[in-house]
Amino acid sequence: IFIAESGKVIERALEGGMQPLSLLIQEKWLPSMASIVERIEQIDPTIPVFVAPHDELQKLCGFELTRGALGALRRPALPTVADVLHEARLVAVLEDITNHTNVGAIFRSAAALGVDAVLITPACYDPLYRRAVRVSMGTVFQIPWARIGEDAHDWAQTGIPLLHELGFTTAALALSDNSVSLRDEKLKECEKIALVLGTEGDGLSSHTIAGADLTVKIPMSHGVDSLNVAASSAVAFYATSPKRTEQ
Repeated sequence: IFIAESGKVIERALEGGMQPLSLLIQEKWLPSMASIVERIEQIDPTIPVFVAPHDELQKLCGFELTRGALGALRRPALPTVADVLHEARLVAVLEDITNHTNVGAIFRSAAALGVDAVLITPACYDPLYRRAVRVSMGTVFQIPWARIGEDAHDWAQTGIPLLHELGFTTAALALSDNSVSLRDEKLKECEKIALVLGTEGDGLSSHTIAGADLTVKIPMSHGVDSLNVAASSAVAFYATSPKRTEQ
């Protein structure tokens, strides 16, 4: 199972086809959650809805609930990489990102800025972790995602050839001597792009950079060398989204 926090996120989970198992709601938020409770009753009237006062909920959960609601839902079976990339033109690959807030923020930017799918390497944190789901504002239920690679230490050995096989040009976001700008014409000529983003601090592995078709950087000013990975993802998604040029 996984946990969705807040009415809005629970609502998006239901809209995304997630199967609810139970709800836990603070008393004062029950009226605003009425439509969600009704929807869950329509799905299955035997699904329990637990209601408790604020202090009891805080003791039970150990933290302050956002909008006083938690939903327990069944974790869906993940599709294959080929399935989620079937009609995709722009995808994000998250390599070993070990911060739930960054994972959630990247999903939100991906959904908002025209990314068709997100791929997660074996060592990347779980997009369905409670905080990642909440930071994403439920967009983890709106954008297709799958895991790529078989080896946590070198997903690129099998993952990058698979992306090539599916017609994608791989663009690694990294600072190196041969990095090209996001504005470079080489990127504009690519029919399908897989943007590969690395974890905070260490960035992408040398194996990933060596295996990618292009190494890409965001032009910087005022002596700043890089952005947080979530901020970088938003800039990269906006700059490369085919949907932006079609609007």
